[in-house]
Amino acid sequence: MADDNGKSESPEQIKSLRDEGGGIEFANREVNGDIEEGPAKGGSQLVLGSSKKKKKKKKGKSDEGSDTAVESLPSPAVNLQNLRELQKSFERLRAAEVKAPKTTEEAMKKKYQFWDTQPVPKLDEDIIECGCIEEDKPVEQLRQEPYTLPQGFIWDTLDISDEKVLKELYTLLNENYVEDDDNMFRFDYSPDFLLWALKPPGWKMSWHCGVRVASNCKLVGFISAIPAQIRVYEQVVSMVEINFLCVHKKLRSKRVAPVLIREITRRVNLEGIFQAVYTAGVVLPKPVACCRYWHRSLNPKKLVDVKFSHLSRNMTMQRTVKLYRLPEETKIPDISTLTEQDVRSAYQSTVKYLKKFSLAPEFSEAEFRHWFTPREGIVDSFVVKDEEGQVTDMISFYTLPSTVMHHPVHKQLKAAYSFYNVSQTFPLVELMQDALILAKQREFDVFNALDLMENKEFLEKLKFGIGDGNLQYYLYNWKCPYMEPTKVGLVLQ
Repeated sequence: MADDNGKSESPEQIKSLRDEGGGIEFANREVNGDIEEGPAKGGSQLVLGSSKKKKKKKKGKSDEGSDTAVESLPSPAVNLQNLRELQKSFERLRAAEVKAPKTTEEAMKKKYQFWDTQPVPKLDEDIIECGCIEEDKPVEQLRQEPYTLPQGFIWDTLDISDEKVLKELYTLLNENYVEDDDNMFRFDYSPDFLLWALKPPGWKMSWHCGVRVASNCKLVGFISAIPAQIRVYEQVVSMVEINFLCVHKKLRSKRVAPVLIREITRRVNLEGIFQAVYTAGVVLPKPVACCRYWHRSLNPKKLVDVKFSHLSRNMTMQRTVKLYRLPEETKIPDISTLTEQDVRSAYQSTVKYLKKFSLAPEFSEAEFRHWFTPREGIVDSFVVKDEEGQVTDMISFYTLPSTVMHHPVHKQLKAAYSFYNVSQTFPLVELMQDALILAKQREFDVFNALDLMENKEFLEKLKFGIGDGNLQYYLYNWKCPYMEPTKVGLVLQ
């Protein structure tokens, strides 16, 4: 962080369907970052939303700092020549629009005005050892005052235990956070989900950092941090997980995001923490790992209807529904919902399992209880126990729906995201087959998973389709050699 400076066909039937071009092809549903200064999460966490511009209705004079300049609309009496010139102007503007890089090759050509000032490795830097980039500083050497915001804006530490404030944060994220490339879907974090994500053991209200318009107190920006112990290769580091960086769409030109990042850094530093982990759907200096999202259709008709995916060549909807059909009941005997009595045993199994990965959380039992105790509409966890009642295997997924924009029938897409899965006595593919069935029973439309940990063992076998974009993992003020997705054991919401 900146310091002062800065899813039931037989195998043969499946093969036959696939040989004829079976299945669903998933459209690009990755997210954008509006400016290079702000990281963007591809499904889990630092994002500024879509970079595409939308038509704006003409408004009256706005409150100070609450809107960007709006040009006058053209007169209704516009001739054809003027319309052509206007179209050319829009095309030139679109061509000039700076897109956030999504590949290393694109990123190498870009100058990172903000990130070049931060303690992160350069994109072309060859890293062979682990360690901090900048040494920790004593409190007296840290900036004590908040960073200066653009005129017309003020800082506000959000008390999300206040229902009104929580609703404000929900509205900001619901209207301005992660969108796909075509502005068709937007993450819809529920208020209860936000409480779960932002108030784990050890959370601090000062790390719920908001920006408001001075004149009307409208919430227009937010960034958060939560504490975590993260093992990077052999070393356990006290860090924060940075999440929910969001700036109102109309304020993207005011460079609020870099100030938000600097301010959350300052606040975290004051608590004696100088490292962070975050994810982004775009390439910034410098990823420690790069993972890919995969999608498993549970409700193919709806996914096609809302254009989340489309039918493959020579496939009908009837054949597609048949291809993705799941058994009605789970296969593993006695798989059950995680209960309080299971927590200690499940915690021990999970901690042991995560040791095999090079980037993984070091959960405390209290943190494990918080993250994995089932909460309706938020997180589901299931366990398998041995004859002595000890947990041997576990599957979990969290709920993150997306608002479906501009559709006459469907308003929401219900998505399950693979969380942490522990395979010790049953093959992971069998555990995840049951996870898909359990998600389908709960009326999820799609099941998403990253290709991290041991997930590659089940992705193709269970008919997941590969997504188009990547999710990069980053460390702040900590360098380490690059690792493959199979060595990543960390999932951020």
